[in-house]
Amino acid sequence: MAVEHAFAPFVRALGKGKRGSRSLSQKEAFDAMSMILQQQVEPEQLGAFLMLLRLKEETPSELAGFVEAVRHFHQYSPAQVGNIKVDIDWSSYAGKKRHLPWFLLSALTLAGQGVKVFMHGAKGHTAGRIYSEDVLHQLGLPVAESFSQVESQLNSDNFSFMSLRHMSPALEHLIGLRSIFGLRSPVHTLTRLLNPLAAKHTIDGVFHPAYGPLHQQTAMLLKHPRSLTIRGDGGEAEVRPDSECELQWVDEQTCHTQIWQRHLIKRDTLEQKLDPDRLRLLWQGKQHDKYGEAAVISTLASCLVLLGKAKEQLDAIELATKWWENRNKQLMR
Repeated sequence: MAVEHAFAPFVRALGKGKRGSRSLSQKEAFDAMSMILQQQVEPEQLGAFLMLLRLKEETPSELAGFVEAVRHFHQYSPAQVGNIKVDIDWSSYAGKKRHLPWFLLSALTLAGQGVKVFMHGAKGHTAGRIYSEDVLHQLGLPVAESFSQVESQLNSDNFSFMSLRHMSPALEHLIGLRSIFGLRSPVHTLTRLLNPLAAKHTIDGVFHPAYGPLHQQTAMLLKHPRSLTIRGDGGEAEVRPDSECELQWVDEQTCHTQIWQRHLIKRDTLEQKLDPDRLRLLWQGKQHDKYGEAAVISTLASCLVLLGKAKEQLDAIELATKWWENRNKQLMR
């Protein structure tokens, strides 16, 4: 009789029919992801596991277990990556398809005020989108390939971006399976919640309404001190300035949902040219962009509340506007 594979119980738990299937515990999710990262599963098992999760929809406990496994596997600790000081962990995995990633200018404005921002993301997994890594390259801004480079860039510029392919090649491979499955998997969610440098403040974005509370509850299980999930433009952590925007907050194990009012009266319906040089021109003050500037200030304002530098939207908008107006326009040439 054939001996059952050690990963089989995890697949069976998820796929045992309408009455027999169940979600994994946080410990089971940790063990399952540990086996995946150590390449101890068969390709057929991996595909079945990820798609059963996709069909069922992942739980906060499952996501928390997955994240803990990735952190353990890659040994994201001061002993391994250095005692890197970072104020905000900012995930950027969705990419943009309708508007430019204006939130990059929000992050750079924060950096200009001494806030250390570590951003991480992946690219190329969804056709027709532009990604932060490519845009940063086009703006002439460095991208880190190691945590030593992250530390150096944070020390010199207060901002650093690192691609998932350097941070976790294993997760990069799993995200790349989207083109084979034709669907995203839970990996697209867990990467947003990694916070590998244990920043006190984390910010991430979602597109579908149900994922906001999911991220919020997972952040609480992972004991993130202060986190913000924005149901943002394209699924990125960018406040839409032309419509009401839903924000999910976690503050020391308490949580609440908030609706931010639109910054612009009229909805933007014009087809946008996704030319990254528009970001440069807006930053330099050489070109006006009403939507872009409003998106930068609105997103920056949400970060100021996250950091505890403002309490309410109106106060945060006022301070964000001052920080934006005082940006270093010589940063991009």
